[in-house]
Amino acid sequence: MQAIQSIEQVRGVVQQWRQAGQSIGFVPTMGNLHQGHLSLVKAAQTKAERVVVSIFVNPTQFAPGEDFLSYPRTLQEDQEKLANAQVDVLFVPNKDEIYFPDASTRITVSGLSEQYCGASRVGHFSGVATVVCKLLNIVQPDLAVFGQKDFQQLRVIQRMVRDLNIPVTINAMPTFREPDGLAMSSRNSYLTSKQRAIAPKLYQALLDAKDEALTNCKSYPEITQRQIDRLKHSGFEPEYFAICRSLDLHPAKPGDTELVILTAAKLGKTRLIDNIEFSKKI
Repeated sequence: MQAIQSIEQVRGVVQQWRQAGQSIGFVPTMGNLHQGHLSLVKAAQTKAERVVVSIFVNPTQFAPGEDFLSYPRTLQEDQEKLANAQVDVLFVPNKDEIYFPDASTRITVSGLSEQYCGASRVGHFSGVATVVCKLLNIVQPDLAVFGQKDFQQLRVIQRMVRDLNIPVTINAMPTFREPDGLAMSSRNSYLTSKQRAIAPKLYQALLDAKDEALTNCKSYPEITQRQIDRLKHSGFEPEYFAICRSLDLHPAKPGDTELVILTAAKLGKTRLIDNIEFSKKI
């Protein structure tokens, strides 16, 4: 596995692959890799002949007061995992390689970015869209693989790629979970042992809300409020719990069939997000 820091160098390697007629997959990450990330790498390897993984803790998607400085950075361990996974290239740029000091261009995906996580993390999705656009422009892959755990982020990226005519296929992979259902996340390491025992109740609330949405005649606001109250009782501080149309994340109505339930909640100082996507017959 080659570890590359410069844009020029990674473009040179990709150009050689292109000249050899090889397809290219890409998995962008912020490091502190777990099995969920590695499942994305494996998916990319099944779909492309060469795979690039990036590790870049993107400063522009962190709001003031968030955990940019304390975000887990485990580059040596990450490199070992990716080498064992037989990744072809690890792209590890520094901030100055990605952003010019006087950079003034930002990408905003209106309509998908303002609610849910975007409401409490102002500017977050603009930072995500901008850095993902830059990375796609640098690597120029045939396909890029993202996990569904960050469902709103996935929809933002899909819309950006469509609207800007970026020639890449976005592949979405199911959320990778611990045996007790907790969605794998780099931020799970912030949880205390007591909080870790409580954390799976977030996913259980999603499962129960899904069951109610499929079988119960009660309104969606009633269903979500019940789960919010339940999470509070368990020790969470819910930020939102919403039943939405999966395509555009608008609030779901009784006639909608393709749904997703989105939630974010704090457990102690740790902010957890999760979702569950499903279809409903009318």
